Amino acid sequence: MDLSKVIRSETIKLDMEATTKEEVVEELTDLLFQVNAISSRENFLKDVFYRESIGTTGIGNGIAIPHGKSKFVNKTSLAIGRTKADIDWKSLDDQPVRFIILFAVTEEDKNSTHIKILAKVASNLGDDDVCAKLLKAKSPEEILDIFSGR
Repeated sequence: MDLSKVIRSETIKLDMEATTKEEVVEELTDLLFQVNAISSRENFLKDVFYRESIGTTGIGNGIAIPHGKSKFVNKTSLAIGRTKADIDWKSLDDQPVRFIILFAVTEEDKNSTHIKILAKVASNLGDDDVCAKLLKAKSPEEILDIFSGR
């Protein structure tokens, strides 16, 4: 799975203003809405927050991967953000989050493609060096390079 097909520099924000989990999801959703990856901001947010209510998406190492599988997604995409301040996310390691990858998945992609993207992202995030680079990246292009293995 080539992550460059689902990540665009326009959906990467490395200086997020958000100070809460809800604000993070809203800010990243706005990026997806601006590039027409989702058709309804409000309905997509409902789907993401519903998924969050089922269990935490804070996976540890300062990273969270919230997601919405939704009929309001036009094109399976990822929005990536880094916050200025620590965000309480109730993560698996009980540590705050600073780097967030919001998955927006179409109904058609909710099984096979979603699993492939998640596996690819997880393999990157399983590497502590990659996580450290993501937390220090200076530009969206640098994030794209990290995820594409350049």
